[in-house]
Amino acid sequence: MLCSLIASHSRPHPMHIRTLSLMAAVLVAAAPSLTEAQSIGERLKQRAADRAKQRGEDALNRKTDEAVDKAIDGGLNAVKCVVTDTECISKARDEGRTVVRTDKAGKTIPADVEIEKQAERAASTRSSGAQGAASAAPAAAAGPARVATAGAWANYDFLPGEKPLVVTDFSGDVIGDFPRRLEAVGGNWEVVEIDGARWMRGNGNRNQFAVKAAAPLPARWTLEFEMLGTAGECWLYPDADDEDQYLIFAPNHTGGYKRNGGSPARVESKEDGAGVPYEARVMVDGTYFKSYVNEKRVVNVPNLAYKRSDRVLFWCDGTEDAPMFIRNVRLAGGGRKLYDALSESGRVATQGIYFDTGKDVIRPESTPTLKEIAAMLSEHADLQLIIEGHTDNVGAAPANLALSQRRADAVRSALVSDYGIDGGRLTAKGLGQTVPATANTTPEGRQQNRRVELVRP
Repeated sequence: MLCSLIASHSRPHPMHIRTLSLMAAVLVAAAPSLTEAQSIGERLKQRAADRAKQRGEDALNRKTDEAVDKAIDGGLNAVKCVVTDTECISKARDEGRTVVRTDKAGKTIPADVEIEKQAERAASTRSSGAQGAASAAPAAAAGPARVATAGAWANYDFLPGEKPLVVTDFSGDVIGDFPRRLEAVGGNWEVVEIDGARWMRGNGNRNQFAVKAAAPLPARWTLEFEMLGTAGECWLYPDADDEDQYLIFAPNHTGGYKRNGGSPARVESKEDGAGVPYEARVMVDGTYFKSYVNEKRVVNVPNLAYKRSDRVLFWCDGTEDAPMFIRNVRLAGGGRKLYDALSESGRVATQGIYFDTGKDVIRPESTPTLKEIAAMLSEHADLQLIIEGHTDNVGAAPANLALSQRRADAVRSALVSDYGIDGGRLTAKGLGQTVPATANTTPEGRQQNRRVELVRP
């Protein structure tokens, strides 16, 4: 148009000149600058790349879903569970089946999602303590006790100490601070929150902290904690001066030990691999050490010269990109045989029967304690027991009382149905928070009050 206007007049009319000027200004204003053009081009290329990536991810997810469906339809040992369906996940693991996690729409969740999402996938995440106090909300309806002896837990033999020495779930700590009930030694540890759960995160290489008791540990002691990470290891020493004897726990569900200058011995107990939280446990009787990754025993050493002190020192690898996470730390002493303690005082408290907070379903980790109670009753045919359920003082007293009765009923039911004990020898009684074993003023005290007691009538 500009060319035609110029070509049709040898001498432009003033009106044409004004028209040309106006049109040129409009075109210049409408044209993007070089920088803007590059920015638009980059955005278009990025959008195209994002769409291509999404198409690739969609295709991968479709293939993953198809493969999972074929595996399940083909009769393989796999079951789909929504990530928030704790009963489905627990039941599948108890039966030794492979768990395939999905979202609520049924879409399979890949194994390599970011660590925060993997933490959310841990449907078993729970508050510290084996027998959490009742919540103020109405408790779930009572049901039959879980068959704790089924599946992979049948050979699990961990028995927690009955005397809590150090207990912390970081609930009383400020986000970003180091936990007050632990001892800072080195590195960079801080309390963080993931999906409503408190964890202690270590970002540096060789982060150190100590779980310190008020006195030297007894000959028999136990340690429990939860671990999460994608790389590195945690080494557990008796103190900073003995670096030749230690236990090993790694995020990929591996455990082991090292002693006397030898090479570290490791045993893998992989379920879902790195990035999935798991429960680590240690049980010590003199020089006899056992350690566990979930239900798997990974160390069974009768003569580990692990120096006894008043602490357990953690030395963990971690980086900004691959931090180490620890939570729900519980150090306890003791471990006498139930019948010996019962014969001495007429009653014995156990910390080895596990329930989720506010629930009355027995967790499978309770298998060793239930086995010991059943064996004691089988060996002493004239023995009768009152099974008492106790809680701490957190929550409403009526709710705690009702919960403790349901838990006592669940223990009695398990002994009768799973171990063949005559129900006429057992009486279940819930006492709630009315008979504390100690003051409820500390986490250790509240943990000690959350218990099941066996009493001779």
